[in-house]
Amino acid sequence: MRHVLVLNGPNLNLLGVREPEVYGSATLADIGALCRAEGLLLGLVVDFRQTNAEHEMLAWIHAARGVYNAIAINAAAWTHTSIALHDALKTFDGPVVEVHLSEPMEREAFRHTSYIEPLAAARFAGMGPEGYVRALAWIAQSERPGP
Repeated sequence: MRHVLVLNGPNLNLLGVREPEVYGSATLADIGALCRAEGLLLGLVVDFRQTNAEHEMLAWIHAARGVYNAIAINAAAWTHTSIALHDALKTFDGPVVEVHLSEPMEREAFRHTSYIEPLAAARFAGMGPEGYVRALAWIAQSERPGP
């Protein structure tokens, strides 16, 4: 089975309460359960994580080399600000898939730059939790080898 690391960045622990008009009513726990269930159907083992600490996110990416076949990441605000996250993802030896619940390009101008997009093999945005499902389906169909 292929192993996928699904990473979630700052403030996503507040899903379901924070701006439901933008992010919807699903909680992060709901999305995690959805990803794990969908992963099983697709033959993937999903490790679903969230952090508000950038150094922790970086450590998880560094440790993913040689362990996970792919990373799906919703870096939230770090998408638009973190060169460190970009550099860490560059070292990963499998495909990186960018996920966003909303479509950043349809929001404030400061959200239009993504430091992840240049490294992403695929991008799913503006689909709510369905974007995570599509990311996992893309990973399951990807022929790019991982560890």
